[in-house]
Amino acid sequence: MSVLFSPWTVRSVTVRNRVVVSPMCQYSAVDGVPDEWHLVHLGSRAVGGAGLVLSEATAVEARGRISPGDTGIWNAEQVAAWRPVVEFIKGQGAVAGVQLAHAGRKASVYSPLVGQDGELAEADGRWTTVAPSAVRFAESYPLPQALAKAEIDELVATFAQAARNAVEAGFEVVEVHAAHGYLLHQFLSPLSNLRDDEYGGDLAGRLRFPVAVVEAVRAAVPDGVAVFVRISASDWVDGGLTVDDAVEISRAFAAAGADLIDVSTGGNVATAKIPVGPGYQVPFADAVRRKADVATGTVGLITDPRQAEAILADGSADLVLLGRELLRDPYWPLHAAAALGAEVTPPTQYARAF
Repeated sequence: MSVLFSPWTVRSVTVRNRVVVSPMCQYSAVDGVPDEWHLVHLGSRAVGGAGLVLSEATAVEARGRISPGDTGIWNAEQVAAWRPVVEFIKGQGAVAGVQLAHAGRKASVYSPLVGQDGELAEADGRWTTVAPSAVRFAESYPLPQALAKAEIDELVATFAQAARNAVEAGFEVVEVHAAHGYLLHQFLSPLSNLRDDEYGGDLAGRLRFPVAVVEAVRAAVPDGVAVFVRISASDWVDGGLTVDDAVEISRAFAAAGADLIDVSTGGNVATAKIPVGPGYQVPFADAVRRKADVATGTVGLITDPRQAEAILADGSADLVLLGRELLRDPYWPLHAAAALGAEVTPPTQYARAF
């Protein structure tokens, strides 16, 4: 029997298979409100057979958007707009999840869709960005303001309210984004967190705010809702986060209420040299799973059904997340099932093709 096409249960959530749609920014929202594009984009991956469909990085407040085109979940209009997207995903037999995010110092930049890079011009709606320390991500990015302690407390509450909004919209999985150089990763990494108060210094200090966020999100959602956390397990540069740090970070998040650690890498150093190749991030998920004793998901150039099956069969991860491969082929799960000899049921409207 295929492991990839076996169900997996956490809390009250059961996914029909281990194929997960990785969060992928679409930069197509207005004022944070998802629209028909998001319904079709995410809905088609549910039609295509994925077990769990995660939304793109969805901002918990307006200044937490990467670009003006990011989705959000901080107000009632956004919650109402997410609801039909969630209902459609569930109607296709998939689980709907949302990734709660704050871009921190990587916010207030142009989206890739407009053909312009770097910090937004004032005329295009530039806003003030925040971070653990007043250090730019790159020369073309905004200079952020270092967060005051009171602002950090407010952001913990902001994440918690976004989690409540997510439940109101119908999401069954809430993932906290602490990877790819965004705000929580910025606090975790010694390369971006230069604070000398209780939120900086050693790893225990740098963990303080991200752990508080995970604890607040866990407390804000019902017991049956699953909480995931995405981490970057390496900064890929000397002096940055390492896999050993990732294990300790994952232990802390699991103790704070995380049910699964979604293991990625990189994103916090613009000049990092990352040795990209098929499954290049799988060893990090494997290390976290075995050493931190927590369920993991893995991502990164996973394209072949047998590759995905082997990752799960050897115990490197519990879930496999696909990004660009599912952009190329929304029906990858159905094709993968055929390749692995697994039995799946396509939508009745498409049954004649199978």
